[in-house]
This record gives sequence, structure tokens and C-alpha cells, in this order.
Amino acid sequence: MKSCGCNPVFERSAVRGRSPAVLSSQESPATLRQSAVSVPGGRSLLGTNRPVLTADGEGPLRTTRVKPFRIEPTAVTNARFEAFVTATGYETDAEKLGSSFVFENFLPAAERDKPRVAAAPWWCEVEGACWREPCGPGSADLREPDHPVVHISWHDAGSFASWAGGRLPSEAEWEHAARGGLGDVRFPWGDEEPDDVGHFPCNIWQGTFPEIDLALDGFAGLAPAQSFAPNGYGLFNMVGNTWEWTSEPFKVRSLKKSARVTHAGARGYKLVKGGSFLCHASYCYRYRIAARSGTSPDSSTSHTGFRLVYDMD
Repeated sequence: MKSCGCNPVFERSAVRGRSPAVLSSQESPATLRQSAVSVPGGRSLLGTNRPVLTADGEGPLRTTRVKPFRIEPTAVTNARFEAFVTATGYETDAEKLGSSFVFENFLPAAERDKPRVAAAPWWCEVEGACWREPCGPGSADLREPDHPVVHISWHDAGSFASWAGGRLPSEAEWEHAARGGLGDVRFPWGDEEPDDVGHFPCNIWQGTFPEIDLALDGFAGLAPAQSFAPNGYGLFNMVGNTWEWTSEPFKVRSLKKSARVTHAGARGYKLVKGGSFLCHASYCYRYRIAARSGTSPDSSTSHTGFRLVYDMD
């Protein structure tokens, strides 16, 4: 099994003149806030004793405690992010840098002559690609209002969260919410594996990656943020569809030591969870609750978004 497919690590140059985290607005962000779901606190599970990608620090299974919190049932959508931008004038890192990374299958064959990521050549760096135009200039019509917003960096997600009065989840909160009260399970719905035949509980790849996506789950690419069956807490697409930023740095737990250590080569990276529509068991088996990856905080791609959590009042 290859360890880095649908979420390669991108090195991006520092962005100058980034907008401040807390932004003024003439429109109250509360008017844009979804009804967040209450998640009970207490004893929570983190990780797994059945690690698959051991270099990612998936194991071991351990217990922790989380305070009660609220979490939005879906990832932040294009419609909500557009309202934020309209109200504040915010510019994303991709817009400042002038490019973002797009999966090659989303580009016309004549436009695939782009700089590529050496370790994952199906990723093209496309000038002008951003949340507004997800495949580059002229692709604004591909931005569906009810789809998760993508081409969002960790900085962008944090700025939206601060403005909206929320925050990004910790890894423990994210896993606790994703388990939906089921305990030590592999997926938000339990342990039954998705397949390429008839069990399609989430939006991932079916077929041969990266050449052929059979789209048997109904989607070749992004699905609406509220799609497929929710988990036990009423949360949609906690795995598959888009990677989701967390508040934490990407660190791995040594199986031989109790201390958490920064992964070699991952200093400064931020943790993402949940996998995406590009994941498949044959290549990037990261649509499991315990699966994890990391990337640089100014990176953005066509399959990375976020959702918000809130402290209890």
C-alpha cells in the first residue's frame, strides 16, 4: 500500500500581507451559522490498535477526555464562504500566491501541461485556481453553492472560524464526533468496509486510481456537503468528500515511546483528517476515523476544506 496518494504534502512559499484572523463585517456571522450539533464530553477514544499506515501515527488506541462541544453537521460550503468574503473582503492564500493544486482529471486534456508534484504527478499547480474558480480561470460555474468550499489553507480556515465565532477542532474532538457514539469503530457508520460493488456509505474513489473513477457512489469529484447518511450525532461526510483541517500540528506518536514527536520532514505541518473523494483502499486508505495526514498551513488543494466547532455556552 502506498502511503501518500490523495493528500500529498505541498511546500508553499510564505504569504505576505495575510488578512488578520479577526475581520470586521457589516453582516453578523451569526446569521450565517449553521445549527451546530451538541456532542457530549467525557471519555473519548483516539487512534486505533489496528493501524494501517503506521508512519502516520494512527496508533495506538488510547483514551482521553474531551469537554462537551458543538460541531457543525457539514463542512463549510461555498455559499457560506462567499458570504464571509463579501462581508470582509478576505483573500485566501491561494489568491495571494496566484495558484493552487488541482487533480488532473478535472482539467481538459489540452490544459494538463502544468507544473506537477513529483511524488504525486496527478496534482497540477494551476495559476488562478482558488475557491472562486476551482479548476482555474473560467471555471466559476463549477463552484456549487452547497458543496464544501475547497482550495482553503489552514490560515484561511482559521480566519473564517475566528470571524464566525468558532474554531477548528482538535484531533480528539474530531475523532470523538466522527465516531458518533459507536466507540472503537473504523468508520462513522461502524466497521463495514466500503467497496467497489454495492456498499457506498461515503464519497471516495471506485475503480483504478488515478486513471478511472467509476463514480459508483454517485459522484466523480465533490458531493454536496450534506449527502450520504449522517452518523450517530447527525454529522455528514466526516470521512470522504474533503479532507478537513484541525487546530493541531501534524505529530506522530511513537509506538515505543509515550511522547508525541514531530514527524521527520513534517515540521510546521498541520493535521488534516477524514480523507477525500480521491481515497481508495488500494492507494490512500485514509477515509478511516483514525487515519491522519499533514500538510503545510499555506497549502491548498481541490479536495481540502474544513468544518467548525464551538465551545459550549
